[in-house]
Amino acid sequence: MFTRTRRLRSSKAMRDMVRNVSIKLSDFIYPLFIEEGNNIKEEISSMPGQYRWSIDRVGEELTELKELGITSILLFGIPAHKDPVGSGAYADNGIVQEAIRYIKKNFPEFLIVTDVCMCEYTSHGHCGILDGCEVVNDETIKYIAKTALSHVKAGADIVAPSDMMDGRILAIRNILDENGYVNTPIMAYSAKYSSNYYGPFREAADSAPSFGDRKTYQMDFRSSKEYFREVEADIAEGADFIMVKPALAYLDVVQAISNIDLPVVAYNVSGEYSMVKAAAQNGWINEKGIVMENMFAMKRAGVDIIITYHAKDIATWYKNKEVEF
Repeated sequence: MFTRTRRLRSSKAMRDMVRNVSIKLSDFIYPLFIEEGNNIKEEISSMPGQYRWSIDRVGEELTELKELGITSILLFGIPAHKDPVGSGAYADNGIVQEAIRYIKKNFPEFLIVTDVCMCEYTSHGHCGILDGCEVVNDETIKYIAKTALSHVKAGADIVAPSDMMDGRILAIRNILDENGYVNTPIMAYSAKYSSNYYGPFREAADSAPSFGDRKTYQMDFRSSKEYFREVEADIAEGADFIMVKPALAYLDVVQAISNIDLPVVAYNVSGEYSMVKAAAQNGWINEKGIVMENMFAMKRAGVDIIITYHAKDIATWYKNKEVEF
């Protein structure tokens, strides 16, 4: 006798009853690129459907997101001026700080996560302070902590350090606690790999390094053990969320850490997004089907929260009853 597994797939009603992986709109965080200047809505050529927004126009996008039920966003800043120490990252009147204030005043229902890094703000494009050609870890985390504090003072709900310096989570937790922000969570980019999937983002955020690469601080995708130490360290230092980035090529990592007692976040990055968009524009794939399959794959692996550029499309398709959750 053989096993008849098809019995539980015999009808849509049956499949819906026995499924055990689900998605809801509140699982998604939508990234936004905020550029210093006025009257800016500039499409990112390598990321169809994604734009750089100035503060005076980002309300257009936020209004649409609110109507669609997407109310968690991740902010990236694109400053008009860059310098070796990335001073725009932690300036009180920096682009992210001003964007936070605008959103909190005009769209208070949004939960704001801010990317805490220096690569968009440094003239050399690296994620920290340089000594010659080396990114200096311990000096950099002072600036990262200062940046996180400036975001929280402006009204950020969650700070998400993406620099991958050792000790950054503890430095941020300490500076926030010392300034009375004991209840502000930290979303740690814990397992962030030195990945080729970031290419479109670096155009979007104007953040490519002017020399070398980021392999001395971002993780090596050839290692199958390194992420354990990174995750354990961030939890011990006070992280409230643990992130894996990129997502689709690293679902083994997601699954391996999915039993931790903190929410697991996956960043479905720009390259993953753009590959789907490019294939769909050429008629090679069913975009809606592929996107939803990818989302369910992440959830099935153990992800709780998904940062994705597809979030607005997914919410639109769901509203129009073109996809099911």
